[in-house]
Amino acid sequence: MEKKTHFFFAISLPIETKLKLKEVCSIIKENLPFQRWVHFEDFHITLAFLGAAEEDMLRHAQILIKEGLKEQKPFSLHINQLGVFGRGDAPRIFWADTLKEERLTEIHNIVYQACVKAGFELETRPFKPHITLARKWTGSSSFHTSLLGENNPFHPSPLTFKASEVVLYQTHLDQIPKYERTAIFPLLDE
Repeated sequence: MEKKTHFFFAISLPIETKLKLKEVCSIIKENLPFQRWVHFEDFHITLAFLGAAEEDMLRHAQILIKEGLKEQKPFSLHINQLGVFGRGDAPRIFWADTLKEERLTEIHNIVYQACVKAGFELETRPFKPHITLARKWTGSSSFHTSLLGENNPFHPSPLTFKASEVVLYQTHLDQIPKYERTAIFPLLDE
């Protein structure tokens, strides 16, 4: 059976930020039995998940995104907390969050609308920017939320980085890291 490749647009993280997150994960994963930890090179903030994509639609979305982002400049993001999606005692996703940033919401809206205009059907849940760190809780006891409050490694000092590009990634499920950068849309300072 042939596996279909998937595509998504995301804010990429600088390598320094990825390495700092890798360091945090290497410390906390000792006590957090998740089935799969994300390879540090795959850390990103998803803007629009496309799934399998027809080449024409993908090309059209890229043209629209390039046009939509041409006036956008780099901006700072601040990783400030850890959290989970799914049941609190056995979460599906363990993530790092960023402080609310209007520029990120604006970039998301540009990318999202470009993909819809290109013909993609995207999920309609509200945008919740995050960096997935691990998936699928496998602990024999309930997930402990001590890292989600003031004990988290980003409290009181968030990890700050500059968001300077949107990237189109292609997924390769049989590789590690599994996300390949196939197109880059830089946010340019004047």
